[in-house]
Amino acid sequence: MRQYSADLTPPWKKPGPVPEVAAEPGLVVEEPGTGFCGAVIRCEAGTVTLEDRFGKHRVFPLEPRGFLLEGWAVTLVRPASGPARPTRTASGSVAVPGARARVARAGRIYVEGRHDAELVEKVWGDDLRIEGVVVEYLEGVDDLPSIVADFAPGPDARLGVLVDHLVPGSKEWRIAEAVTSEHALVVGHPYIDIWEAVKPSSVGIEAWPRVPRGQDWKSGVCAALGWRVAHTGEAWQRILGSVRTYKDLEPELLGRVEELIDFVTESGGA
Repeated sequence: MRQYSADLTPPWKKPGPVPEVAAEPGLVVEEPGTGFCGAVIRCEAGTVTLEDRFGKHRVFPLEPRGFLLEGWAVTLVRPASGPARPTRTASGSVAVPGARARVARAGRIYVEGRHDAELVEKVWGDDLRIEGVVVEYLEGVDDLPSIVADFAPGPDARLGVLVDHLVPGSKEWRIAEAVTSEHALVVGHPYIDIWEAVKPSSVGIEAWPRVPRGQDWKSGVCAALGWRVAHTGEAWQRILGSVRTYKDLEPELLGRVEELIDFVTESGGA
């Protein structure tokens, strides 16, 4: 008669040494404490990030006997070559290690200001370089009609424009309607300023403050949050530094930027 062990201790809790396995990208493991199972997408000092089959990410500490590989306890370690390369860009696209930037297209994406341009670069920069898309900023939209006329968008030089606080009936809305054409697309987000398109939780605040009409919005935000009012540039660096991936941004901005990239890169825009 076959003898069965009475030891019901899970394998990851049993004492004794276990194999060390390099946390290479694509390695599928399970974190037994939570049951989360996913593929390694990056391994940094002291942590590993897993992605499950639904695209959800979780970060776990690199602890001894911390994971199961095919049901057996293992200790994940950083690959000998150093930290694993991310398999995704900040925008969520598949990363292409070593890819060279494409020669810039004739088409362009314009945004309202420097902060907008810096945020777009931080999240979509890798994608834009591969596609050869240049982002420039306008410092407001009042002169957009003349800028579009000078640019003269066409099938081989499409123009995309991202506008702050684009709501029906506003001045920005009327300007956007006037310049939109087959080869020029103007889209916008509902936020007063690009700061507000960053999720409050990512910045470490409960919500973006409401600033009375007629008051400078950035200064009002800094005052309400206890930040130095005279240093809005410093505040922006704090906000920008809190953005690591597209998940730190509001969907209303994400969709509009993706729409512009698709517009200027689709067939006929090269």
